Amino acid sequence: MTTTAVKQANGTPLVSPEPRFDPVALAEAEAIRKRAEAEAEAIRIKAEGDADAARALAAEEAEKLRLTNERARLAQERKLVDHNAYVAKKSTEIAKSEAERAKAVQAEAEAAAAEAQRVKEQERSERWWKWGARGIYAIGLVIAAPVQFMHFWDPKRPFLVAAPGLLEGLALALAFGAAWAVAHRRDVLPYRIGIMVGAFIAAGVNLYGGFTDKMIGFNAGLIGAIASLGGPVVLMAYEHGIAQKADGISSMRERRAIEREHKRQAEERERARKERQAADAKAAAEKAAREKTAEEEQARRDADRKAKHPDVWEVADALCSARGQAAVTEQIWAEAWFLVTGSKTVGIRPEIEAQSRAAQAHMRTVTDAPVLGSLSLVNSQIKPRQKKDPGAPDGRRTNGGVPPLRRPGDTPPYSDGARRQIGRETAARTPIALPENSSPSTN
Repeated sequence: MTTTAVKQANGTPLVSPEPRFDPVALAEAEAIRKRAEAEAEAIRIKAEGDADAARALAAEEAEKLRLTNERARLAQERKLVDHNAYVAKKSTEIAKSEAERAKAVQAEAEAAAAEAQRVKEQERSERWWKWGARGIYAIGLVIAAPVQFMHFWDPKRPFLVAAPGLLEGLALALAFGAAWAVAHRRDVLPYRIGIMVGAFIAAGVNLYGGFTDKMIGFNAGLIGAIASLGGPVVLMAYEHGIAQKADGISSMRERRAIEREHKRQAEERERARKERQAADAKAAAEKAAREKTAEEEQARRDADRKAKHPDVWEVADALCSARGQAAVTEQIWAEAWFLVTGSKTVGIRPEIEAQSRAAQAHMRTVTDAPVLGSLSLVNSQIKPRQKKDPGAPDGRRTNGGVPPLRRPGDTPPYSDGARRQIGRETAARTPIALPENSSPSTN
């Protein structure tokens, strides 16, 4: 602010009591103030934008961290569930294996006990059979020897008293020889023949003595003959069983069991053969049905292609004939389609490709174009203008030609986005160029 000197009539300068303002300085100050406000607003808007970006980035990072932690937690839970399932499965398998092992051990123990019981029973029965046969032989000697002594007793020939020992001892000695042959893996048949010959001779002597000697009698001769035959026969039967066991010859029961097992296996093989034949017949029928369906589908496909794409079908048929194929395969059809249309995608022709590209270009244009009209974000921040009736009187003429008085609050406040945009545009404007003589005037 400066003062202006005013000259009076008498030439005495006087200082004007009323202050005067320099318009240039005022314009400069106003420009500086506006520039400072614009810079401050730009800094504030930038700071708000940076703060919003920082908050958005922090929120995004927090969300990423939350999602990462959530995924880690879910992965840990899945691992824990998988581990628990694995432990439960292993526990079940271990329990099952332990049960199977215990069952197998119990089965082995039962089988061993049964085998031991069987062996024990075999030994007991063999022992009883052995001593029973020997007992029968001894009883036969006790019965047959006195009959023979009575028959051969002759005071004039005392040496005949040893004849019963010869006759009865012959079968006994041959029985011992048969046992030796069994133990040494020799032929036992001659010994058995000798046993039976000696037994029949002793029985014949006893029977003859019973018929001819009244002191012996028929009954004694008959029972003596039976005793002479029975003892060696029973002993020979025992030795025969021992020989078969030593030679590993199967008994009649074992042979019947083996025959039954062979019969059962033959029946199972026959049943398996019939089932295999039935399965082969079913597979052949299914294969024939599939081939028939494939042939029908191929015929339908060929007819449809020939009717709707004759140009491609001619090339495909030529390729098929040249390669010696029975039908147009999918590979041949794809090659023919590429040769005719130039497209590697079967079903796409040039006109379809052109239409698709035009539609894609139109979609890109529509997508990249700015949004105008009622859907625009700029227009949505502007209060819609009130429409007036064209015939309504002008309000400015009814109040003496004075425009209506505007008061604070008449205009709705701008949104935050609009204010930021205004600040950016203000900050981007070129500062006001001041004249060269912009210093305050001294006049």
